[in-house]
Amino acid sequence: MTTVAPLHGAGVPATGKPVLEVRDLRVHYDTDVGQVPAVDGASFSLQSGERLALVGESGSGKTTLAMALLRLTRPPGRIVSGEVLLNGQDLLKLDDKEMRGVRLSGIALVQQGAMNSMNPVVRVREQLLDGLYDHGIKLTKVEARERVAQLLTGVGLTPEVADMFPHELSGGMKQRVCIATATSLGPKVIVADEPTSALDVVVQRQVMVTLGRLQAGLHAAVVLVGHDMGLVAQFADTIGVMYAGKLVEVAPVAQIFGRPLHPYTKLLIESLPTLDHKQEKFVGIPGLPPALLDLPPGCVFHPRCPSVMEHCRGLAPGLREEQSRRWVACHLFPGEQVRNA
Repeated sequence: MTTVAPLHGAGVPATGKPVLEVRDLRVHYDTDVGQVPAVDGASFSLQSGERLALVGESGSGKTTLAMALLRLTRPPGRIVSGEVLLNGQDLLKLDDKEMRGVRLSGIALVQQGAMNSMNPVVRVREQLLDGLYDHGIKLTKVEARERVAQLLTGVGLTPEVADMFPHELSGGMKQRVCIATATSLGPKVIVADEPTSALDVVVQRQVMVTLGRLQAGLHAAVVLVGHDMGLVAQFADTIGVMYAGKLVEVAPVAQIFGRPLHPYTKLLIESLPTLDHKQEKFVGIPGLPPALLDLPPGCVFHPRCPSVMEHCRGLAPGLREEQSRRWVACHLFPGEQVRNA
């Protein structure tokens, strides 16, 4: 059994009305040869303070799902249907002006690749203040300087960083500035799209600790997109496993690592390096993810599944609650079945 040491003392979030509810969200990409279902019926909810990590192989739909939460899907992608409720307000029904007001103040983004998300010819100070001014916050020069200093020290940077350009900062410093920007207006939900990409392992942990500390202070929910199962396991309360645009398992992190239910989840964990015994070679998941334009009938994972049964080839399992707070879409756990058209 794989064990993980948490980056913080996160507990199970208190029950109550969710701050974020995603219901049957579907996102397609229009191509010359047809529609690609990049996110196919994703549903989940988050309490205030809860941390959800989305994991899965490249192309599974993690980033597409995260961008859809903020209405940042761009053509040829489009949100086809579903609901994204932030404190009961459906973000998909807002017009562009209303949605712009919700971003940063209600739901904020920490982007992958900090250098690409910062303006290279504008000093850090102006970039931090831009979001505040855009939301109608008026500050004197003294107040602005104090606010920027507060934001920077909150992420472990000195106030002098405000006068620097992005190219003068290290990768970890740039990502901390992005975290300061994302939390500047106290959002209720933070979406972090692989925030430690291209950083060394020491800086990765520092960045995640910083994000976790600020998120805990705001009591915000977090949706974290990541490939590193070990790192996200140390940060998250709950893990959502995605495959071919679908959520196939959602469960608390300890249960995911202690007893994974879905065969795909189990294979993901088995592919991780371990200190329990020496591995002469790494073991990957057999086969390749399916092309989204030509999904196999039945369970989309059945061509690669070591536990495949005959009815897996014709019936698609629905995501259902197998145990308290544990959801899985697999015929090994009988429940609602969906026959392919």
